[in-house]
Amino acid sequence: MLATLALLAAAPAALAQPPGPVREREPRTDAPPIKPYKVILVGDSTTAVGSGWGSAFCDYHVKSSVACLNLGRGGRSTRSYRAEGSWDIALGEAKAPGYAATYVLIQFAHNDQSSKGERWTDLSTEFPANLKRFVEDVRAAGAQPVLLTPLTRREFAKGQLKNTLDVWSDEVRKVAEQTKTPLVDLNKSSARIVQKLGPVDSMKLAQAEPIDSEVEAAKAGTTLPPRAAEEARQPDAPTTETGPRGQQVRKFDYTHVGDTGARVFSKLVADDLAAAVPGLRSQLVP
Repeated sequence: MLATLALLAAAPAALAQPPGPVREREPRTDAPPIKPYKVILVGDSTTAVGSGWGSAFCDYHVKSSVACLNLGRGGRSTRSYRAEGSWDIALGEAKAPGYAATYVLIQFAHNDQSSKGERWTDLSTEFPANLKRFVEDVRAAGAQPVLLTPLTRREFAKGQLKNTLDVWSDEVRKVAEQTKTPLVDLNKSSARIVQKLGPVDSMKLAQAEPIDSEVEAAKAGTTLPPRAAEEARQPDAPTTETGPRGQQVRKFDYTHVGDTGARVFSKLVADDLAAAVPGLRSQLVP
């Protein structure tokens, strides 16, 4: 009886051992405090999930010590992004405590250039003023702003890239210089890559395959005007009664990017960001 009781008394200690071979445990210590970083992406569809470079940047070019949040939204300009409340959401994220440093990457112009009433801004007055206000807001929130020139479109004429966002990029560069804000010149680097690829191979960066007439025009050196969204859009993903129901618009055009384009352009951002913001180099992955 006494022997049985002794075995029972020893049982809890035995059960406490992990399964598998018995190992001698080190003395218990506490994990050192983590020093995480945060990167918030703000912009239009060329940054957004499913149509821009942002998700690939967060997936492939930051370490696990970085909280990378893509708040890019399709169809937004420097004016509408603030008006709808998206900027307030971004600032709320920028103010969150607990990070060694928080960076807010800001890329607009595609929809500031639009003619739609809720989007367009004046190139020489409103657009730079809106960017300056973004920079001021980020700094007031205790975070660090980074300005990006807009991703180039991939339209060609006689074999030459038509960089319709070059003058808007000039305004971003001026604001970066005036406010002493780090600059990622994505327009410059993406235009260089697209020109090198040419009108045919740059089609591989799109969300969907081009049709024959678009390919033939590109072979001749001049891309066709983009098809209407309703015509160029790919079929929606199939859904089930209990499954996910949201849809991402995927279409062939010369602006938005698919998986290949996102990988190409997100690497440009990572490389240029490391050069512009030395304090982030240890947190970025090539």
